[in-house]
Amino acid sequence: MNASRGLLAAALAATVAIPVTACDPGSSAEDGRTLNVLIGANSIYPTEQKQWFADVSAKFQQQAGAKVTFETFANPTDELTKIQTSMLSGQGPDIYALGTTFTPTAYSTGAFVDLTADQWTKIGGRDRFLPATLGISGPDATHEVGIPFTSRPFVMAYNKELLAAAGIDKPASTWDGLRQQARQLTGAGRYGLAVAYGDGFDPWKFIWAMSIQAGNPLVSDGKARLTDPVTVKAYQTYLGWLATDKVVDPAATGWKNAQAIAAFGAGKAAFLPMVSATSKVTLDKSAVAGKYGYAVMPTVPPGATSLPSGGVGATSILSGDNLVIARYSKNQDLALRLVNMLTTAESQETYYRTFGELPTNAELANRLVADPALAAIVDSASKAHGTPFHGGWSKVQLALVNVVVQSVPNLAAGKVDDTSLNALLAQGQSEAQAALDKAK
Repeated sequence: MNASRGLLAAALAATVAIPVTACDPGSSAEDGRTLNVLIGANSIYPTEQKQWFADVSAKFQQQAGAKVTFETFANPTDELTKIQTSMLSGQGPDIYALGTTFTPTAYSTGAFVDLTADQWTKIGGRDRFLPATLGISGPDATHEVGIPFTSRPFVMAYNKELLAAAGIDKPASTWDGLRQQARQLTGAGRYGLAVAYGDGFDPWKFIWAMSIQAGNPLVSDGKARLTDPVTVKAYQTYLGWLATDKVVDPAATGWKNAQAIAAFGAGKAAFLPMVSATSKVTLDKSAVAGKYGYAVMPTVPPGATSLPSGGVGATSILSGDNLVIARYSKNQDLALRLVNMLTTAESQETYYRTFGELPTNAELANRLVADPALAAIVDSASKAHGTPFHGGWSKVQLALVNVVVQSVPNLAAGKVDDTSLNALLAQGQSEAQAALDKAK
């Protein structure tokens, strides 16, 4: 594991001395201490998130005599920057709520608490959590930094009434079939697909899914494969939905996830791909309440009618949020108490009812499985696949997103310029490979 911990310089692009502060078992929780938590800003439910912050702090102060303050990040770049600056300075949040795909980067720094058996016991034990949600907590079951907080398998929402009116029984299982259905359902002020091209989190997940389904894992044996022909095809397909197929609202070049959900909820789109259970809270209060369903996303890549040799039928990334505790924190035991509170069935049910995030708590998750509205989401969770557990993955992910960001001007002009796309992918390939090389 020493070699893995040596990834610190790569992940932070600098050689950093990380001050490690031991827990202080002799201090009292009732001494007015404050825990600081970094978490992603909830762009779909910002008001509810602020209230949740206040409720958590009040409850924890009652239980442990300590306050909790929250700071947020807006996108993956902010997320990575905050990790880097905090590790460089040796101070910052006590607890980080990180997307699962950023957990390998956090682990590689060696700057977060590698959980011991005793620490797992303090948060209810590993058995508290669904086994699948532990799949990206660390490189193996004995070296884990990530404590599962939310589960977010991705699916596709569809408008039952629009599909029925068009004589379509169910969403297609291939990306080409979905495109054809979207064309059939576009017209009369409606579009086949609602897609958030301007979102900082979603675009790369489409490219990853289509690529891995076609047999390209994007990273293999330490080598980036962003310019592989099947990945080029994935970008052409994803961008082409708006530019050439005209099945996406042109305004979607600037949409975040919340705006795509709103368009679907208003009945302005037939399909809403790459969405999680978080959408349910909004959709159940929208114009399509009772008229929509969830389905797993296509698992057959563009240009194919069946899964090719070497392809992986992934329905989703292994997605969600993990809680990690900073080694520099002077309040590690207090942090474990907060994590324990946040991962109880009671706390996770409140979070699920408020935000739609599926729980990682096994007791609660097993109760929710019986909800037929969640059947496709549960199915997707069982067929989800993890992204590479590699210290350089976060930079690969950002390179994938940047290709879409830089393609927006052409997209807004209604075209996919293959020359420009190939140049952007070559640049992304170079950046991704550099990150992987530094992480060796």
